[in-house]
Amino acid sequence: MEDLAHHSGATVRTIRAYQDRGLLPRPERRGRANVYADAHLARLRQIADLLDRGYTLASIKELLEAWDAGRGLGGVLGLVAEVDGPWTDEEPVRISRADLDERFGGSPDAAALADAIALGVLEPVPGDEELFLVPSPQELDVAVELYAAGVPLPAISSHLRELRGQVEHIASRFLEFTTEHVFARYLGGHAPSDAEAAEAASLVRRLRPLAQQTVDAELARAMRLFANRYLRQQLGADKVPQPMDEAHFVAIPATTTDAIARLVGAGQVDAFIAAAAEREVQARTLDQLTANHNKKNIVG
Repeated sequence: MEDLAHHSGATVRTIRAYQDRGLLPRPERRGRANVYADAHLARLRQIADLLDRGYTLASIKELLEAWDAGRGLGGVLGLVAEVDGPWTDEEPVRISRADLDERFGGSPDAAALADAIALGVLEPVPGDEELFLVPSPQELDVAVELYAAGVPLPAISSHLRELRGQVEHIASRFLEFTTEHVFARYLGGHAPSDAEAAEAASLVRRLRPLAQQTVDAELARAMRLFANRYLRQQLGADKVPQPMDEAHFVAIPATTTDAIARLVGAGQVDAFIAAAAEREVQARTLDQLTANHNKKNIVG
């Protein structure tokens, strides 16, 4: 076991833990010695690779059992690589603290810098406090333009947080939609075979751009609609512009939305939730009004 640990880079304690979990086959017993073979070394390297890809030990055990049963891992690993791959053509760039200060007015702003790091707009470069990685140069460029137009940095950060929450909701819904109607046949309820995983990876490549294309088209439609409406309000001399209704996205468990869909149909889920929330608000308003009423005026 010590030799296996030396060649694999794993510790003896880790190897014992893998054996106890059933991830690593037991060694061959030769007299009083336990002998490990090249297969054990290869298995440890497979486990390390899967851990690096984000798999849990429970998932790794299921995959390795599929491998031992004669189903290949090539397709599964290809699917993981496809999902883990870049979802944008943007290339990260580096920017110095001095360049960053110059792009935002020339004065250092420690609070804004900390906010940008917390949001992931900037990532510190280890070993160099004056250098930052910019994962999305386009996102930083937008912030620079908004700041130049007079938008304060705290407002930009707040807007990004709100936008991120809404976009994450859209991404989650798109994944639920495609999983239900596309990927369920490959990934539903069982460990995929090598061929199924390879087919799913091919579908990811084909469907990858669809989410962004859909959002781009719908954003263009919404901006045209609301921009025209707001412009008409601003140009109306005798009308006071009314604030536009804001949409707030709330995460609801899938089990709840599934139950509502069975009750009223999939196309009416949003309307049902909105109506139920409105009814609850109105009921509580009525309760508050009656609770505050003068008790002397109660009629029989």
